[in-house]
Amino acid sequence: MMTYEQHLDEVATLLTEIYTLSDETAIGFVMRAQADDYFSGHDDDPSICTRERAEQDARAVFKGYKPEK
Repeated sequence: MMTYEQHLDEVATLLTEIYTLSDETAIGFVMRAQADDYFSGHDDDPSICTRERAEQDARAVFKGYKPEK
């Protein structure tokens, strides 16, 4: 398990690794998802802050926040 903040960092890192986003773009995606309360359950239940969940969250955040073409 990791802390809530570590989980957000891991999601941003995975966004840069999986989707080759810049750090700035990945952090922006995570911040937008956080502002939309995407991660509120993670804050309430830190037991879901795992590497496996971070991978799922990275994919969901990318899908939900990537720019439309």
